[in-house]
Amino acid sequence: MSLLERLNQDMKQAMKNKEKDKLSSIRMIKASLQNEAIKLGAELSEDDELTVLSREVKQRKDSLHEFEKAGRSDLVEKIRTDLQYVEAYMPEQLTEDEVNAIVQETIAEVGATSKAEMGKVMAAIMPKVKGKADGSLVNKLVQQHLS
Repeated sequence: MSLLERLNQDMKQAMKNKEKDKLSSIRMIKASLQNEAIKLGAELSEDDELTVLSREVKQRKDSLHEFEKAGRSDLVEKIRTDLQYVEAYMPEQLTEDEVNAIVQETIAEVGATSKAEMGKVMAAIMPKVKGKADGSLVNKLVQQHLS
């Protein structure tokens, strides 16, 4: 089942169950996917859908951080709930140990030895972990191994 079909099914279920927050989140995800499809002028591939979902998660995490910093507890709860609904459509996330293993393997493949080659390592790793690991975690681990 494609992501759009799954979203449509979940949206119908949320309407039946009168889950306003979930319905709102699903509609935002669908809108983002449709906007991306219009922008690209074609059907979205699974990779494109994953990119859009990752962007949505990142936006919500950034908003959450900003609201927490500003002391807006009313908005923090809404964003947390929203983030949970969006993350439900993401693939299974890798553990830190799994990401660490991928980082070590990729550094060996690329033959990097210093922080100057960090860009080359990151470029090789990110396609492998796309949507399955947070970029900041990958960045942190690569820096640790190259220092």
